Amino acid sequence: MILSDKKILESIESGEIVVDPFRKECLGTNSYDVHLGKHLAVYKDKVLDAKKHNQIERIEIPAEGFVIKPGTLYLGVTEEYTETHNSVPFLEGKSSVGRLGIDIHATAGKGDVGFCNTWTLEISCVHPVRVYAGMPIGQLIYFMVEGDIENYYNKKKNAKYNERTIKPVESMMWKNKF
Repeated sequence: MILSDKKILESIESGEIVVDPFRKECLGTNSYDVHLGKHLAVYKDKVLDAKKHNQIERIEIPAEGFVIKPGTLYLGVTEEYTETHNSVPFLEGKSSVGRLGIDIHATAGKGDVGFCNTWTLEISCVHPVRVYAGMPIGQLIYFMVEGDIENYYNKKKNAKYNERTIKPVESMMWKNKF
C-alpha cells in the first residue's frame, strides 16, 4: 500500500517519517518531492574496481548551474535528510527531469526501513543538461511494511551508508566480502 499525502503528513507528525527541511508545498498526492543538493561527485579512475575503494572528485554546483554530460556517472545528493521508521521509501525521478533525459538512479531506488540520511543519486543523462542546486530532482513514495521489523538499517552493524552527510557517497562495495 502506498501512503497518501494525509498518511505521509500523519507519519511526519508522529516522527515515523522525517524530512528535513520539510516544505508542505513539496507534498504530492502520494509522494514528497526532493531537490538536488549543491554537491556532485565523479569517479577519478576510468575503470572502477568492485574490490577497491574508488576515489571521487567533488564538484560544487555554482549559481549558474553545472552541465552534466553523457558517458559520465555523476553522484548527486538530495537537499533533504530523511528518516523512515515504519515504511519503505522508494525514490523515483520526476517526469520533468526524465523529459530532460536525466536518470537519477541506476539501481538504488529503494531505501530500507530505518534509513536515516540524505539520498545519494546515481545521475546520468542522454545529452548535455545544465542542472542547478535546489531544482526538483525526484520524489519519495512510501510503502507500508507488513509484519514486525527485526533488522532496521540504522541499527545494522554492517550498514555502509549510515554516516550522516550532505555530500554524495561513493560505492562502498569494497567493504563486502566476496
